[in-house]
Amino acid sequence: MEFNFSPFPYLTTAQYELRPLQPTDEKEVFALRSDDAINQYLDRPKATSIDDAKQFIRKIIDGVANNLSIFWVITPKGESTFFGSICLWNLSTDPRKADLGFELLPRYHGKGIMQEVIPVVIQFGFEQMKLEKIEAEVSPRNLKSVRLLGKNNFTLAVLNKENPDSVIYELKRQDAITH
Repeated sequence: MEFNFSPFPYLTTAQYELRPLQPTDEKEVFALRSDDAINQYLDRPKATSIDDAKQFIRKIIDGVANNLSIFWVITPKGESTFFGSICLWNLSTDPRKADLGFELLPRYHGKGIMQEVIPVVIQFGFEQMKLEKIEAEVSPRNLKSVRLLGKNNFTLAVLNKENPDSVIYELKRQDAITH
């Protein structure tokens, strides 16, 4: 069974909407991908120009169109303001699993946004995508993300001996359903 993200799966919570990434999001994408505070926990090249953001946006839009990943922009309900993003990527059909990724612009940190959004993305992954497992790779130094994953019933799965700044948390379908 393959993944299919057409039509695009808009999601909502009590306060937020999850919409597709648009080319007009380039300034916010650049702000996220060039921010030192955010990048200190991520293994990715830092964006150095708005062209880097445009290239990333094209890659994401193509990936969603080709059912390789699903990527949402988080906005307040009824607005288009870009707060951050959340995605399911690195999709696998055998076993059926995906990696969870998320990030917020720093001015929106600590407001409970991800705690409200992550459960609907997990529900989408297990119910619509029929995933068996969702993983999240984080730096153990990123204590806020580690706590957030714990609040959403993820458990530590793998310590990366080759990269001590990377651990993998997982949430299995049966564990999500029993909570």
